[in-house]
Amino acid sequence: MKKYLDIAYCEKGLEAQKLDLWLPEKESFPVFVFFHGGGLEAGDKADEAFIPELVQAGVAVASANYRMYPGARFPDFLEDAAAAVAWVFRNAGQYGRVEKIFVGGSSAGGYITQMLCFDSRYLAKYGITTDEVAGYVMDAGQPTTHYNVLRERGLDTRRVIVDEAAPLYFVEEHGRYAPMLVIVADNDMENRYEQTMLLLSTLKHFGKGSLAELKVVPDSGHCQYHDRCADNGRNYFGEVVREFVFRHMD
Repeated sequence: MKKYLDIAYCEKGLEAQKLDLWLPEKESFPVFVFFHGGGLEAGDKADEAFIPELVQAGVAVASANYRMYPGARFPDFLEDAAAAVAWVFRNAGQYGRVEKIFVGGSSAGGYITQMLCFDSRYLAKYGITTDEVAGYVMDAGQPTTHYNVLRERGLDTRRVIVDEAAPLYFVEEHGRYAPMLVIVADNDMENRYEQTMLLLSTLKHFGKGSLAELKVVPDSGHCQYHDRCADNGRNYFGEVVREFVFRHMD
């Protein structure tokens, strides 16, 4: 396993605009671009325990930081995420033969992932269509306008708003979407399970339901399964991602 830490993925060169690239010991591999959680105000690219195990299973991981509150403003974190994905598309081939590129994130990172998937403008800035990504892992993301974006606007963070800061706003019949793995806990944070079901129902309403696979994690709270072991003793979340990635390699 090889690690390249704190790679600047953006010309602005801000401290938050860096990623860590983890590579398996093989010449060709899929790449999983991952965005951490933390409510768009906390977290770090190095926090996730699943990364080493996923890399050992043959999947390269580009774990990216992004600008966060209180210094960030919508859509700074989305623009950073798109820049990180674009860096992987343009540069990961220097480290080996990239087979396919997947994008995912947890909690706030899940929200970011949903926005990149459904609002094509962010990746289009770099000449990338959203379906050029081989698949999206949307882990416990908020499909309505994120609660900290509501806080930025001075609104009650419990409100359910669907506007241009909400992934749901962009779901449409003619959207070019890749396969999606949508993960939520059965005892997730308040209203997260119900909003996730609304996202899936909306995709189905527009004839896109077959692209979305739902995984409800039993006996778990919000993202608590990141520290859980699978039946084979490996990291539970890493195993879920590994299975999704290799199932969509053909």
